[in-house]
Amino acid sequence: MAQSTHQNALPLNSMLMEYRLVSVLGAGGFGITYLARDTNLEKDVAIKEYLPGSVAVRAPDQSVRPTSDAQRDDYKWGLERFIQESRTLAKFGHSNIVRVNRFFESNGTGYMVMDYEDGEALKSYLARNPFPAEPKLKQLLSPLLDGLEKVHAAGFLHRDIKPDNIFVRKDGGPVLIDFGSARGKPSAARRKASPPSFRPATRRSSNTPPAPSKGPGRTSTRSPGCCISL
Repeated sequence: MAQSTHQNALPLNSMLMEYRLVSVLGAGGFGITYLARDTNLEKDVAIKEYLPGSVAVRAPDQSVRPTSDAQRDDYKWGLERFIQESRTLAKFGHSNIVRVNRFFESNGTGYMVMDYEDGEALKSYLARNPFPAEPKLKQLLSPLLDGLEKVHAAGFLHRDIKPDNIFVRKDGGPVLIDFGSARGKPSAARRKASPPSFRPATRRSSNTPPAPSKGPGRTSTRSPGCCISL
């Protein structure tokens, strides 16, 4: 559900490139997502702004800045992961994976322009429907598994599948969103590694146990079922 505003959000009705900000769709520790209107194509879009509250603040001129010089490297590292997430998602043309149409930098940060999906998070859906019938489960899980197969075929694992990151459209179809590349404070070792939530399937953190012998995609493909059982 859209919020009227948020304390760290850009002013509503202001312009970002050709996009007019309409409302705040959501906000978390790593950014703010807006409902916006593409004034060129005359259609609604969702725009995700990178604003990690632990290392950055909104300045009076509306730019996003690191909270201190000591946080500058962490902020830059996260922004680079955010850019990587945008480029990776843009490669997937699947109806059940959020579609990224554009990325641009402004106000000292980055913005990801995505298709706007009308519906609700799976977490909210399950709160209202805690015991979905089998046909509904198949409607939710089968398309996600098909989308994950495409992700795995490209050599990636999502690794952050949870009810908050699955969106249920008005027609009941699911969409996998928020691949989480920008998340996590970098240590010296992690600066050299892929982000924990979304990384090439051929790479593994030293703290992560080896994948079972049934295949590198098993972790992600089991996750949708775990979401339903929460």
